[in-house]
Amino acid sequence: MDMLEDLESLQFEYGIREEDRCWLYLQGRSRGLMIKACAHAAFFCKLFRNLRESLHEKQTSKRLSTGSLDDAPDDDALRAGIIGGGRLGKQLAHALLQLVPIPAEGLQISTRRPEALAEFQKLGVQCFYHNSSLVAWANVIFLCCLPSQLPNICVEIQTSLDKACIVYSFVAAVPIPRLKLLLNHTNILRPQYQCGEDFVNIWGANKDITAALQDPAILQATCPYSPAGGIILNVKWLEGVFYAALNLCTVKDMPHAQVLQLLSEQFLSAHFEDCGKDGASCPKFQLLDFVSKAYAKNLLQKRPFPWFDLTAVQLKETPFSQHLSTSTALQDHLTQLYCDSFGISLTKEQQPVVSTGSPSQ
Repeated sequence: MDMLEDLESLQFEYGIREEDRCWLYLQGRSRGLMIKACAHAAFFCKLFRNLRESLHEKQTSKRLSTGSLDDAPDDDALRAGIIGGGRLGKQLAHALLQLVPIPAEGLQISTRRPEALAEFQKLGVQCFYHNSSLVAWANVIFLCCLPSQLPNICVEIQTSLDKACIVYSFVAAVPIPRLKLLLNHTNILRPQYQCGEDFVNIWGANKDITAALQDPAILQATCPYSPAGGIILNVKWLEGVFYAALNLCTVKDMPHAQVLQLLSEQFLSAHFEDCGKDGASCPKFQLLDFVSKAYAKNLLQKRPFPWFDLTAVQLKETPFSQHLSTSTALQDHLTQLYCDSFGISLTKEQQPVVSTGSPSQ
């Protein structure tokens, strides 16, 4: 409940001069950017939590069949770390805890003022100030710091980064090539958003981010292909998510044929009514969707995929780029997957107008 809702003189807009009110849209745009950012991060974590669980189950089943269960690794649950406990870091933490949901013991926050995060500590989330320890523990790291803080943070954490750890950066002012250089790391994701001139504030007000994402209209506007509200996600991020999934499977040494089957099951399992009961008409991932013909020709059946540089994936055209941009069936299924992951059902008529954005550095 907002106690200031009916007190006009205490509202943010009350003290703004009439000639400056034209800039109020920036407040709504900032909110829209944060809502989209938190929604996409939560979606990413949902996908990777499910993928890690499936990989763990398959490996456990394989060891049971071969009688080598004693060699099983530790629990492969998703462990997320947040560097930065400011406004974005706090909103992201709430989104991960409530919308994924990640259990409190699966989330840690490193910030210079851990005492300001009492609300999370009461929930069981570890909050401290030790960036390298956080990175050594987590398999996904969210950078929610200021651009001026990033160089020092990268110096602190780069030696603790495991090759398979995914660094997910919200530091928009630092381009991907620079971040790759600072971290000496290739497993990096950075969503890029473009704000259109025809911004429409559909993002609501006086609600926290997780409450806003309970609104079906707002959540639908965050779909990766949706331009609603005038904020557009560059879908190169979506490419990066898929290649990051391939990297995870490569770390587990899974043969590429099994990987394609697993990704089809995990990412293309949300069907429309006209897909048929057995989903026979649904798209399935093929080897050439991700690698070139020349590479595929020499890839042995039981070999895993190569390791992909995610920074290059998000800056250049890949075999998956054309497939993702031309296959409307794939776009439809991914949109359906996104909505299903948040508990929203869509008919095909409700599909958002596709807006792909363009690669940028």
